Amino acid sequence: MTDKSGITKTIGVVCCTALVMLGGFFALRANVLNQLLTTFVAVVWGVASVGLLFYSLNLIAQNFNTKIYNKIVPYIFIGPAVLIMAWYLLIPTVRSLGLSFMDKKSEHFVWFDNYKYLFTDKTMLTSIRNTVIWLFFGTGFSVLVGLITAILAERSYIEKTAKTFIFLPMAISMVGAGVIFKFMYAFRPVGSEQIGLLNSIVVTLGGQPQNWLGKAPWNSLFLIVIFVWLQTGFALVVLSAALKAVPEDMIEAARIDGAGEFRILVQIIIPNIRSSLISVSTTIFLAALKCFDIVFSMTNGLYGTEVLASQQYKQMFKFLHYGRGSAIAILILIAVSPVIYYNLKEFKDKEVFK
Repeated sequence: MTDKSGITKTIGVVCCTALVMLGGFFALRANVLNQLLTTFVAVVWGVASVGLLFYSLNLIAQNFNTKIYNKIVPYIFIGPAVLIMAWYLLIPTVRSLGLSFMDKKSEHFVWFDNYKYLFTDKTMLTSIRNTVIWLFFGTGFSVLVGLITAILAERSYIEKTAKTFIFLPMAISMVGAGVIFKFMYAFRPVGSEQIGLLNSIVVTLGGQPQNWLGKAPWNSLFLIVIFVWLQTGFALVVLSAALKAVPEDMIEAARIDGAGEFRILVQIIIPNIRSSLISVSTTIFLAALKCFDIVFSMTNGLYGTEVLASQQYKQMFKFLHYGRGSAIAILILIAVSPVIYYNLKEFKDKEVFK
């Protein structure tokens, strides 16, 4: 242990930190300042509190001998983050699990009735079917188009320009993309002026205007096109970087041995970028599960386009049925758990987590 002056300093800093954190909390909670000033104070207070917190914890650790200090200091710096993650993720998950076994008003246990509803209600079955379609086609086409464009861009003299234009949609929110494509898919009755791009082309070519978003299950595929448009840029950037790491001498040796381009792709390129493909696929897979934005802005779940995310929103905030909404949330959690586990296993095999 250190001398008394060190301990006194530690106690003083800890008390000061506690006063700053509690004082700022109660001051902001009182809400006596205007919005702009409150935001400024919150940012300054938050940064100062975090800095003082870590400084205080480090001072406490320094009161122990070097051996103990080296053991506990990593936990000091990751501890607050773990506690925050537990507070905002673990506790709500456990609470949602409990609510999923209760009735609409969360007053009485109904056990598995909410889960039974998920797999017997016609709308819910449609939502599950559409979610599977989103996961399969949304993820598959995004990765496939991203890989193809990455390979083609590598061989183009306008590589940087092409990648920039393909990546640009990533800057657009899903709601913004939905608004853009709503004008592309817009439908007016026969004889009316068509304001939608697709129907304008169809009518110009002598065809009849189509209600692109009104025909299930094809309308889900038209919505997936928006998702693919947004996610292709992400897949392109990651896979393009992975392609540059593929040894050129392996490809040249394969060509000398008479291997065609497709064989080179399957037997050399894909095995070498496997980890990047998995990373991209799982990231887009998780994004596809949260496709609420596109569905909500385009159809609001009408015409058989409901997905689990949109149904969860409606059950929770429109019908105020917290039991069913929580059950859907748990179902989504179960769906993503194998993907998260597989990712963690891949990281462990690569010794990312040591």
